[in-house]
Amino acid sequence: MQTLFEIDREILAFFNGSGSLFVDNLAVVLTSGLTWIPLYVSLLYIVIRNNETMKQIMLVIGCVLLCVVMSDGVADFIVKPLVGRFRPSNEPLIKYAVEVVDGVRGTQYGFFSAHASNTFCIAMFFSLLVRKKSFVAAMVLWSLVNCWTRMYLGLHYPSDIAAGLLWGGVVGAVVYFIYLKSYLRMYPDFNYVSSQYTSTGYNRIDIDAVLLVLTLTLLYAVMRALLF
Repeated sequence: MQTLFEIDREILAFFNGSGSLFVDNLAVVLTSGLTWIPLYVSLLYIVIRNNETMKQIMLVIGCVLLCVVMSDGVADFIVKPLVGRFRPSNEPLIKYAVEVVDGVRGTQYGFFSAHASNTFCIAMFFSLLVRKKSFVAAMVLWSLVNCWTRMYLGLHYPSDIAAGLLWGGVVGAVVYFIYLKSYLRMYPDFNYVSSQYTSTGYNRIDIDAVLLVLTLTLLYAVMRALLF
């Protein structure tokens, strides 16, 4: 176990800090939930645009909320208090060797990362829901960018991130399974075949709009970091 802890710290040291004010600012902007509000709005947009009834729309929204409750609730209210593992930024033995930005050290415990879990469960659920390769790649990249910020800012060990990704993936897949079973009960004859739509009935142009929003959000983050 001691060897594993040492490896964890060595990997953290690779990702933590850079001595660059620009990268510091970029990590702060990217790790903020407020930065990603346009992405969340665009995801809601494609759900509304590509579902015909309020019952269908509410089913998707309800499943997304279930993802977040299962992901964040387990991380923050069950696992973190039970495991009681300090964040790197609060670990007594190394806290002053860890680079933090603006003195932000987060809450006391960090295992496992709710950022990693929350973003990856959303990425997993929507990837299974939408089924377009470029969209899947973009959503996974979005989650990994959030994971990088947590290590860069010294708020999580790599193992915190890995466990968060694992739990988020399980939650996203399980909730999608619940969604699919519920949807097929309501619409048992569902069968969508069209070059304009994905196999699950999502318009490819609408999906491209989400990718555009994600790209513009990343550009905004870069500009904010430059202007800080």
